[in-house]
Amino acid sequence: MPTWRDPEVAGLQAVFASIALPPDAPRPPWPERRPGIDALGAAAPPPESCLIEAIELGGVQAEKIAPSNAAADRTIFYLHGGGYCIGGCASHRTMAARMAEAAQATAFVIDYRLAPEHPFPAAHDDALAAWRAMLALGRDPGRTIIAGDSAGGGLSVACAVAARDAGLPLPAGLHLISPWVNLTNASPAYQAKGETDFIITQQGIDEFAEGYLGAGDRRNPKASPLFADLAGLPPMLIQVGSEEVLMSDSIQLAERAGFALVDVTLRIWPDMVHIWPFFAMLSASGRAIAESTAWIKARVG
Repeated sequence: MPTWRDPEVAGLQAVFASIALPPDAPRPPWPERRPGIDALGAAAPPPESCLIEAIELGGVQAEKIAPSNAAADRTIFYLHGGGYCIGGCASHRTMAARMAEAAQATAFVIDYRLAPEHPFPAAHDDALAAWRAMLALGRDPGRTIIAGDSAGGGLSVACAVAARDAGLPLPAGLHLISPWVNLTNASPAYQAKGETDFIITQQGIDEFAEGYLGAGDRRNPKASPLFADLAGLPPMLIQVGSEEVLMSDSIQLAERAGFALVDVTLRIWPDMVHIWPFFAMLSASGRAIAESTAWIKARVG
C-alpha cells in the first residue's frame, strides 16, 4: 500500500478500502452499484446559494443549478462520470454546484441514459441532443464550457466532435477531469499506477467498458475520442492525478489535440488520484476547482 504525502488522500483510501469487494467476489448487478456513487457524491451538500431545478433538455433528464452569484449567460454544460454505467445528477450535483458557484456560472448537469440497460451510443446521443436543446434555449456557446469527469470527460470530447460534425456551434472550451478517452484500457499508466490507483482497477474499468460497449469496437471514436479527428475543437483544460491509471489517457489526448492544433493545457497534479475534485473532503479538490475556475473565466469572460 502506498504512503501518501497528503493525509487526506490516505483517509480517502481508507474509505474506499472499507467498501471494496474482494477481486474474486461476485459482482453485484449495476442497479445495486449505483447508490454507492450517489452516496459518495452526496457526502457534502451543494452550496446553499444554488437553486436546483429538474428540467429536460431534448428529451434528456437534467438539472439546472443556478448559484445566486451566476453571471448572465455564463454556462457549464456538465457530463458526469461513472463509466457510463453508474452516476447521474444525484452523484454529481454537489460537484457541479461547487464548480458553478466558484465560476459564477449556471450549470446544466445531463442525466444521460446508463448502460447496460441503454448501451452505446445512448450516452453519446443524449449528450448531443441535450447540447442542441441548450443552444435552442438561447444559451450563448461563446460563454459556455462543456465539462466532465472520467467517462463524462471522454463524453465531453465526443460531444464536441459530434457537434462540430453536425455544424452546431461549439463551446468556448472543454474542461476535462481525469478523462476516460480510450476504452481499450491499455496504456502505460495501467501498469505504472496500478498499485496506487485505489479507485480504478483493471478489472473494474474493463467491466465498465463491457457494460457500455459489449462486443463493440473499443476504438470507435464516439466511445473512445482519443481516436477521433480533434481538429477545430475549442481549447481544453485537462486535469489529471499523477497516481491514476487514466493518466496516460490525458497525456495522449493532449498530444493528439496538440497535433490537431488545439490549444491544450495539461495539468498533472502530484499525489492526486482519479477525479479528486469530486471529493469535497479533500483540500486539493477546492484548489483544483479554483484552478479550473480561473481558466473558465478566462475563456468565457
